[in-house]
Amino acid sequence: MKRLVVLGAGTAGTMVANTLRARLPDGEWAVTAVDRDDLHRYQPGYLFLPFGTYQPRQVTRSRRRYLRRGVELVLGEVAAISPDAKRVELTDGRRLAYDVLVLATGTSPRPDQTPGMEGPLWRHAIHDFYSYEGALALAEALPSWPGGRLVVHVTDVPIKCPVAPLEFAFLADSWLRREGRRGAVDITFVTPLSGAFTRPTASQVLGSMLDDRKIAVESDFMVERVDDEAKTLVSYDGREVPFDLLVTVPLNMGADVIGAAGLGDELGYARVDRHTLQSVVHPDVFAIGDAADVPTSKAGSVAHFEVDVLVQNVLAAIGGQPLTARFDGHANCFVESGDGRALLLDFDYDAEPTTGRYPFPRWGPLPLLGESRRNHWAKLGFRWLYWNVLLPGRPLPLPARPVPLDHALTP
Repeated sequence: MKRLVVLGAGTAGTMVANTLRARLPDGEWAVTAVDRDDLHRYQPGYLFLPFGTYQPRQVTRSRRRYLRRGVELVLGEVAAISPDAKRVELTDGRRLAYDVLVLATGTSPRPDQTPGMEGPLWRHAIHDFYSYEGALALAEALPSWPGGRLVVHVTDVPIKCPVAPLEFAFLADSWLRREGRRGAVDITFVTPLSGAFTRPTASQVLGSMLDDRKIAVESDFMVERVDDEAKTLVSYDGREVPFDLLVTVPLNMGADVIGAAGLGDELGYARVDRHTLQSVVHPDVFAIGDAADVPTSKAGSVAHFEVDVLVQNVLAAIGGQPLTARFDGHANCFVESGDGRALLLDFDYDAEPTTGRYPFPRWGPLPLLGESRRNHWAKLGFRWLYWNVLLPGRPLPLPARPVPLDHALTP
């Protein structure tokens, strides 16, 4: 019996395990997914927890429930990966041999990497929403916060879901206006980027939206430390941004075991060919989703678009064939802009976000790079698709990309 082991049973790991289980012969291959617990979190929902749009029960379910029959779920912490021995070791001493290993270990916020961030103000005047616990703590803190200087801050890139900090700033502006408190709050968006977003076209649109909402932008800000006593962000070039409430996105890093195994870069992301998703170090190792160092967004949509490529290439590698399936960096995401509206971005390694409509150019119904209520409701409705279509490995009922106009007009 040959063994395929998937480290991580989150979004990417669940989709990969389910899809490969359906494609590999039961009698020849065992498929195992490994994760630390049986709690599958819908991470896009973390953004909505602080504002009461979602409740905790709506973002948490069982991992086992969404794994296809025939996929074994092993609960435990990974202690080490031994690529030469083709073995994964757990902290309780168990060892899992593999013939093919898929890294789907994601990325995690690391406030400990920035001096002063995880100090006495952590989860008091300094909050994050990139973790379940952080989002709940912020949900408890926001209603009683008296106002002042709200700073929404990104430590460094890459980060999981790069539009989420912007979404938080937009939603905070909207929520404060509904509460009648916006006049008592100054909002500043602090970013290491030169603009609001990584892609110039989208950055211009999103930057204008920040201006319209009177949200100040402090760009090219590389934070050196957080001064707890002065309640100030301090950059390496000496700039300071004071805050009364800091909502930060800490440095995001991959799993420590990836770097320790010699499979990763300096941030712990697996080094892979950006098109085939195969490790550049060990050919029997692949990586997907946030765990991979591919130069595109770390977002759930990317993992979804990567699955078919990875599955085809794993099957080719098993069969001794060339890896011909290629991932093009495709990503799309809804951007909540407040007041029940959102934008939709679609891009890849080479293509910039553009205007138009999705999925069909003339009748849409969803506008690209433009605000609409339909985009907002589509984002909220995506949670149902996530649990019922994406995780089980069922095909989406819509095309992944906007349909070109000439195709849309073909009978």
